[in-house]
Amino acid sequence: MTRPLILASGSATRRAMLAGVGLAVEVVAPGVDEAPIKTAARRDGCTTAEAAARLAAAKAAAVAARRPDALVIAADQILDLDGEWLDKPADRAAARAQLRRLRGRTHRLVTAVSLHQGAEIVWRHTATAELAMWAFDDGFLEDYLDAAGDQVSQSVGGYQVEGPGARLFERINGDWFAILGLPLLPLLGALRALQMR
Repeated sequence: MTRPLILASGSATRRAMLAGVGLAVEVVAPGVDEAPIKTAARRDGCTTAEAAARLAAAKAAAVAARRPDALVIAADQILDLDGEWLDKPADRAAARAQLRRLRGRTHRLVTAVSLHQGAEIVWRHTATAELAMWAFDDGFLEDYLDAAGDQVSQSVGGYQVEGPGARLFERINGDWFAILGLPLLPLLGALRALQMR
């Protein structure tokens, strides 16, 4: 690829996925305030997928405006619990409250990725997974929170399925990479297609 590749994200998991497949990426924090974008998306009646796509596009656009020479990848996730969008919990208490609401229920995790070249969106994709938590008790929840530590505030829902968070689930349906935060295989296909142009 002739253009530099930039990941507009602070996510160590996304960076590791790209590095794991041999892509050299520069990481640039987008510095986007998500709250007004989500508020506008709710006001406009957006679906969860549309809202996640708006967030990913805003992050990619913010970095692409500063680096028009590069191809910029950005992604975002929204956890949808029966139409309510949950954010990353601020702390252990907020994670506990979210996980109490999620236990024994199925929620959707929507992941959007946007690829920008200068001011142009050259590709976008959205993936939806369904995750069912088992009805664990408060003792199990406290054990999980102890095991997960500070990681509970780094992901929507208060869990990371690639670690102790896997213990919370009885069923997961969807693209594994998208659940981790980046629909990797579709993204790799898009990057190959761009190379052939």
